[in-house]
Amino acid sequence: MELLIAVTLLSLVSVGMMFALRIGLNTYGKAQSHLMDNRRVAGAQRILTDELAGMVPVEAPCGGNKDGPKTPFFQGDPQVIRLVSTYSLQEGWRGHPQILEIFVMPGDGGVRLVVNEIPYYHPTQAGRLCTGPGRYVGVSPSEKSFVLADKLAICTFSYLQQPENLMEYPTWVQVFTEKRSWPKAVRIQMRALQADLSRLQPISVVMPLRIHRTPEMPYVDE
Repeated sequence: MELLIAVTLLSLVSVGMMFALRIGLNTYGKAQSHLMDNRRVAGAQRILTDELAGMVPVEAPCGGNKDGPKTPFFQGDPQVIRLVSTYSLQEGWRGHPQILEIFVMPGDGGVRLVVNEIPYYHPTQAGRLCTGPGRYVGVSPSEKSFVLADKLAICTFSYLQQPENLMEYPTWVQVFTEKRSWPKAVRIQMRALQADLSRLQPISVVMPLRIHRTPEMPYVDE
């Protein structure tokens, strides 16, 4: 009888320990998932600000004709941003300049924010993406595209544009139409598809563009 009681108690203790271990592992997994989600959101915001902060004011000949007239290389549409930046995902601030294509595409039940990187070598190369002043070829995802944010309800871009009358204050516009300069700032507005107050949520990014780098510097000879 005493042996039977001892075995029963040991079994109960073993079952209790097993449940406690299972609960602990589940809690650890949820905490890790929570931490990774927060890091992903914070990382996406840091990448966006670094990419915009590294903008190079390149002037490119549209159509790739090196002898043609040059215009500021910057595409500013409600769901597409195209520019040259000294920041890259692979090499950070130490790498080769990149032509960045930041755009919005359909995702799982909502939309996602995606970026393409194309190594930048010369203004003529960038000009091949331009079909005319303020007009550019379309963007599309590839196997090298990087998803910055997913499961978004909305993701739109707007630009701080200086009116022709320099005495007027800059205004936010959905389409950047100025053909002789670059916007003073870029705003990226995001909202999660499902709000979860227990997790870090995507937030809007407003980044001033400080045009102080040397434009038209070729990185290789043609």
